Amino acid sequence: MTFTYPWVLFFLFIPFALILWECQRRDMQLTLPLDHRPAHFKKGKWWRWTLNTSQCLPYLVLGIVIWILAGPQRLSDPKTKRVLTNIQFCMDVSGSMMSQFGDGDRYEAAMESINEFVNYREGDAFGLTVFGDHFIHWVPLTDDTTALKYAPPFLNPRKLPRWFSQGTSIGRALKECRKLMMQREEGDRLIILLSDGYSFDLNNGADEKLAREFRKENITVFAVHIGPGNAPDPLVNITSYTGGEVFAAGDPEGLKAVFRNIDAMQKSRLEKTSAETMDHFHPYCLAGISLLGVFTIFGFGLRYTPW
Repeated sequence: MTFTYPWVLFFLFIPFALILWECQRRDMQLTLPLDHRPAHFKKGKWWRWTLNTSQCLPYLVLGIVIWILAGPQRLSDPKTKRVLTNIQFCMDVSGSMMSQFGDGDRYEAAMESINEFVNYREGDAFGLTVFGDHFIHWVPLTDDTTALKYAPPFLNPRKLPRWFSQGTSIGRALKECRKLMMQREEGDRLIILLSDGYSFDLNNGADEKLAREFRKENITVFAVHIGPGNAPDPLVNITSYTGGEVFAAGDPEGLKAVFRNIDAMQKSRLEKTSAETMDHFHPYCLAGISLLGVFTIFGFGLRYTPW
């Protein structure tokens, strides 16, 4: 146990001195003949102990007050907290994402799966970057997912300018997402890429260079290839080198299963927080109030008299 003001404990000598004085004083006593009878002498000894105890109660309360004024402190119990995961979605909105995919198109299925994933990852921070030949950081990393839920109508490739959605610059979009992740000092870092195309800006070793940068910054990359066929080799290289994985989703149900797999692979972590110093007044306040209550009861008749 520690104290905020340990020097205050020096004043504890006052109640101790008062208790010693109370137990040794002989004033206000009148000896009667019956006090010297053996039977009554033994009985009076216990009464004297009881009376001394009742008279010392105020001094004990004073000692507790001094103890409390010294500011007793103790360490709190260690607690666990969830480690924040920063998840940046990197979403392809090129023209090919309007291709048929189940009852809708690839873009609609991807956005629906993203929002379902966000719902059961409550407590993490999410961001959304969309790209074609260019990119836009549509939603910054935040734990407020409202903007993600309302994003689908605004980012539909049919409504975007042709100059924005003509190409598929995956490498450029990943580099920009990496810059965002480097600004997040707290929590894990995760990028989930959703695309149905092949990017020429990942050729000639660009994928390996980018993967090394991600690994250096402790950024894990998962990739989801939406549509038929296998994922491009550069995405396989980037995800495997950073500790992630690439998935192929040929239908909407497969796409939802992919996100469940990502959630299982990237589980939320719990870490123990260090114990904190906190005030420890409660037991001493309770003891002081109890002593005052007992002293009040004793005051109704249990006290020294001169006869």
